[in-house]
This record gives sequence, structure tokens and C-alpha cells, in this order.
Amino acid sequence: MASVIDPRARIGAVHLTISSLDDSIRFYQAHLGFVMHRREERTAWLGAGGADLLVLSACERAPRARGTTGLYHFAVLVPTRADLARAFMRLVETDTLMQGAADHGVSEALYLADVDGNGIEIYRDRPRGEWPFVNGQLRMGADPIDFDDLASAASPSGAGLARETVIGHVHLHVSRLDEAQRFYVDVLGFELMQRYGPSALFVSAGGYHHHIGLNTWAGVGAPPAPPGAIGLRHFDVMLSDESARSAVEERLRAADVPIERTDEGPLVRDPAKNAILLRL
Repeated sequence: MASVIDPRARIGAVHLTISSLDDSIRFYQAHLGFVMHRREERTAWLGAGGADLLVLSACERAPRARGTTGLYHFAVLVPTRADLARAFMRLVETDTLMQGAADHGVSEALYLADVDGNGIEIYRDRPRGEWPFVNGQLRMGADPIDFDDLASAASPSGAGLARETVIGHVHLHVSRLDEAQRFYVDVLGFELMQRYGPSALFVSAGGYHHHIGLNTWAGVGAPPAPPGAIGLRHFDVMLSDESARSAVEERLRAADVPIERTDEGPLVRDPAKNAILLRL
């Protein structure tokens, strides 16, 4: 039985509970350039022209929770620096409030939130050969971005997100970091890429800088959000074939992790009750 997750594993769609479908669709289309693929009465599927990247499910009475586990942010990965520059200019032109920006060495990133406060990162990767390693260990930093230099890279072509845009990673609030590491590394099989002090760590498949970030910044021992709250419903981990998914399921069973069967694949919850759907 393989102990490491499929190296081609990646993050698929992120599924969110939001308060107003109309308001959220307007935000994601106007401010970020998403395309709506389809819509039902209370759910919308958005992307960049290819696969679904974001699934929004509306509940006007959904509670808003603070100090809980759940989504810290989901990260929209654009293919080039010109695409990131165009996304930055779009945020400026639509008077979107940015919460921060950083050059992480492996990437350049912009941070904001949607109308319900769900955290969003928009970023572009640097080539792997430029990633900073110290004594063989990845060292992501948080240096400032030169916004004038970034803006100068903007391409005038294309109004929305590039078709090759994907969800690059998700970053989660968890209750205890050691429990999260055991689940994501020892059970699911992701590789530990970097620790960030005593309160955060980053894991990945196939040597990527991170597919999942985990932190205790909502408080050590933070409880899960109440059922149906604004925020993360689940996120998809995409595996390349059935044998790769079966290997993960075997490790889950060996660790006595409950597996919920759905039409789209097995769904599991980490120790902080964040939900992951294993898809092909």
C-alpha cells in the first residue's frame, strides 16, 4: 500500500455556503472575472471557462461564525504574472478592498475576501527552479510586492480569468496542528513541505510548495463552525485514477476515519471537521 498520495493529486472545486447567490455571483464575476457555468435556484457553478472552480450554495439564514475551524482562504492560481497583474488592475478598477499582498518566494499573491468574508488569494507561481530552499528545506517568506512593477506587467488582452486558471491550494483553520499533520501527512499521504513557527504548516503532493495550508490562528482547540454556517462546505481533492483513490481509502480505513459515500466520491473530515471529497 502506497503511503504517499498520488503525486498528480491537486485541488479541484471549492464548495462554499454564502448568504446571497445574486450578490456572490456579481462579486465573483465583476471583481475577479469568474464565468458562471450554470445556475440552479440556490446553487451556482463558476469557473474560468474550463472546469468548475467554485460552487456557491445560498442560505440566507446561514449563521456567521468566528473563532472556529474552517476556511482561512482558497487560492486562485493564474498561469502567468501578466494574468496576476491583470487581476490586480481589475481589483483596483472595481474599488475592491484588498486585505494584503506578499511575495512568498515561490509565488506572488494578493489577498481579499468576498461579500460574506470568505478569504481569497489570487496568485501566480514562480518556476520551481527559483523557489527558495535552505539546507534542502523550502522556505516561503512574506516580502512586500512592488505594485508599480506588477501593474506594468499587465496585458491588455482578455477581460476575465485565463482559461488555464485553477484552484492552486486551500488554507484551513484547524484546532490542533499535530492532529492535522497526522491526518494530512500520515493518513492522506501529503508531504510536509514547511512549518511556519508553531502555528502553521504546509503540505503538498508531487513536490508542489503547498496544496493545503493548515493553521491554528483561530485559536488552539477552536471548535468547528455550526452546521450550515457561512464558509467552507467541502473542497475536492482530485486523484488521477481509481487505484490512487483506493490507496487513500485503505489508509483512512486503517486509521478508523469515517468515510461518507456520495454520488461524486468518498467524503471524509479531518479532526477539525473540515470536509474533503476525494474525486477522480
